[in-house]
Amino acid sequence: MDKFFSAVQNIFKVPELRKRVIFTLLLLAIYRLGSHITAPGVNSERLAQVWQQVSGTLLGILDIFSGGNFRTISVLALGVMPYITASIIMQLMPVLYPQLKKVQEEGEVGRQKMNQWTRYLTVALCAVQSFFISTWLQTNGVIDNTWWLTVLTVTTLTTGTIFVMWLGEQITERGIGNGISLLIFAGILITIPSALTQVADRVGQGDPVQTLGVIFLVAALIALTALIVYMESARRNIAISYASRRVGNQVFKGQETSLPLKFNMGGVIPIIFASSVLAMPQTLFSAIPADPNNPDSWWSQVQTFFNQFRGGDPYYEAVFIGLIVLFTFFYITIIFNTDEVADNLRKHGGFIPGIRPGAQTADYLNTVMTRLTTIGAIYLALVVFIPQLLLAGFNVGRLPFIGETLDAFFRATPGLQWVPTGLGYQFFFGGASLLIIVAVAMDTVAQIEAQLVMRNYEGFLGAGSRLRGRRG
Repeated sequence: MDKFFSAVQNIFKVPELRKRVIFTLLLLAIYRLGSHITAPGVNSERLAQVWQQVSGTLLGILDIFSGGNFRTISVLALGVMPYITASIIMQLMPVLYPQLKKVQEEGEVGRQKMNQWTRYLTVALCAVQSFFISTWLQTNGVIDNTWWLTVLTVTTLTTGTIFVMWLGEQITERGIGNGISLLIFAGILITIPSALTQVADRVGQGDPVQTLGVIFLVAALIALTALIVYMESARRNIAISYASRRVGNQVFKGQETSLPLKFNMGGVIPIIFASSVLAMPQTLFSAIPADPNNPDSWWSQVQTFFNQFRGGDPYYEAVFIGLIVLFTFFYITIIFNTDEVADNLRKHGGFIPGIRPGAQTADYLNTVMTRLTTIGAIYLALVVFIPQLLLAGFNVGRLPFIGETLDAFFRATPGLQWVPTGLGYQFFFGGASLLIIVAVAMDTVAQIEAQLVMRNYEGFLGAGSRLRGRRG
């Protein structure tokens, strides 16, 4: 612990590093200040009533990644989600359009073009999303139904996202860490005090069962955090050898290196995809509600079924985990092309010992990636399922054949009554949030430590030790 505090002191001893840290904290403070500025024309009381009905929809997911800005419809309500969506689309587009692939391979010039197109796509997505949000607000009586207020809302929310995107780029360029990730990190971190307040109130009641539940919750989150740290820093190193080669009159000796492969290359993206797909039905029902005077209509029956299809429902959890596994394999297949990696190794004279260059190398890498991705998908499913089990429970009564028996068993067993219903907390601190917090913290601390070691200071773990971020 003394070494940690010494490292923190060393941060402020280096002028350049001190400026970067202060600059980052200043922009994060500006971001949080903007979250308290409500968009014009919003009826806050009516908005609070509407949110009680839509917290489990796609809008609730958007609120989590906006740091609560969407719940209040602040000027930064959309946050960085349009930018993230645009970035994901631009990552997937080169697979469909070879012309973009050529641009991507143009080095720094190509990267700048892709970044510029990502910004344009972000603005377009903001305009579309903010228009639908404005329509939704008018339908629910949150703002007046006038065309000029629609234009004002679209302009305000789009400008707010552009400002957030600019803040993120400034942090990345002149601060410490990845700016967009830090903004999401700050938005999620701001919800922790309210969660701690609820936990403290439970403990303050003096109920031994509630106290044991809090202890179990804290222990589970600590264990889950340790799992995330281990998995995000774990690597599978593939040995790579480069043969000796002659270029003109110079002879370059062979080298031995390695290709580090992560267990979780997709990060939190598969969870976001799966959550968005599962939230779409509730979002559709909130936009097109069923007729309360006709409960026997097919639309009312479908809505009744999906009202139970939410966190804690066995069918929901099974579909959620299946989608996470599916999107994990899909996304990693897109971002890591084994044929392309094998071809690049062959062009530069590299090979995997014992594996022939070309097709056999691609097959070997594909086998390794399949195994790693399987482990990574199971890990992501556990990270999501465990917090949801603790907070929302697992409605075993919905299971076929044995549901009623299991439900009666858990409700009659002391210490297990929480399993069907959860621990009863009103906050949501899910696996995606925890994964983002831990991963961003690891990346930022690793960058700070690299700056300290470069200037002959000890890092956070002392001399001879390096803290590796999730990107290596």
